[in-house]
Amino acid sequence: MTELVSINTDNYAAMAKAMGLSGETGSSPKKSNNLNRLRIWHSPLMGMEEVNGKTKKTEVVEGGAYRLEVIDGDKSTFYYAKEMSVRPFIQRFMYRRYLANPNAKQGEPKGTYHRTIMADTLNIDLKDNTGKFNCGKPTGYIKDFKALPSDMQDLIRQIKRVRVVFGTVKLTNPVDANGNDVTLEEVPFIWEIDNKDAYKTVGEQFTLFSKKERLPLQHRIDFSKTVENPLPNGSSFYTPDASVDITKSYEIKEEEHKTFSDFMDWIKNYNDYIYKEFDEKAYASQKESTEDEIETVEQFIDVELEEGVS
Repeated sequence: MTELVSINTDNYAAMAKAMGLSGETGSSPKKSNNLNRLRIWHSPLMGMEEVNGKTKKTEVVEGGAYRLEVIDGDKSTFYYAKEMSVRPFIQRFMYRRYLANPNAKQGEPKGTYHRTIMADTLNIDLKDNTGKFNCGKPTGYIKDFKALPSDMQDLIRQIKRVRVVFGTVKLTNPVDANGNDVTLEEVPFIWEIDNKDAYKTVGEQFTLFSKKERLPLQHRIDFSKTVENPLPNGSSFYTPDASVDITKSYEIKEEEHKTFSDFMDWIKNYNDYIYKEFDEKAYASQKESTEDEIETVEQFIDVELEEGVS
């Protein structure tokens, strides 16, 4: 699959699999180079504003904006917009689990992520960077979740299924972190979507491509202002509002071929890193188990020897 690095619109089946449509049937649900990162930013950004000769804190970017992190080496610049237009190239799926480190000292990470490889379906076991599969999620369909031990229930709740979208994005009337208008060209991005509603909303657009047997990058997904979802504590989280005009298609030019190839290389590099981590951690775990087994056998032999002496 990863050897496919050019686009052939006459071979829908092969291209659909490469672009991650194999998991979109239209039926009911049955380390690498840096990429610009897209997400929804749920909290408003505050700034200072002078009003009647007095300086006061004011909201310069509303909560629920689409945020694009443009990465240039070790430097990140953040841009925000209420609306955007995305040209999707590829989607992948993975599992991810966040482990907080409440005792982190200054300069130390506040937590770590367990991640699986990226695949074009979640209907298989995915190796992760801890030497296990699926970040610890049991294989197969869980018929009775409440019948599981409480610690397993807690573990499963921590594990997120993630829809990973690769494409190019054009922000509508973007602003910087101070709320100032900026000019920004369309740029490549990766968007890791783990919110359940956002996962479903974006997935519906890919399902439409699959039903119509259209390649994702032949179209654009338009994202209007996000939908606010109030929480009991008074804060809110936001989910995307997306739509596709399937009657409007876009030509695939040489630039898109190169971008597609770059994305496929990025995915391969990422997966190779996870495979390497899996092999190292699995070997270490196996070695530890073997040493424990040897110690147990030796203790057993010692006991037999002692019994034989007596």
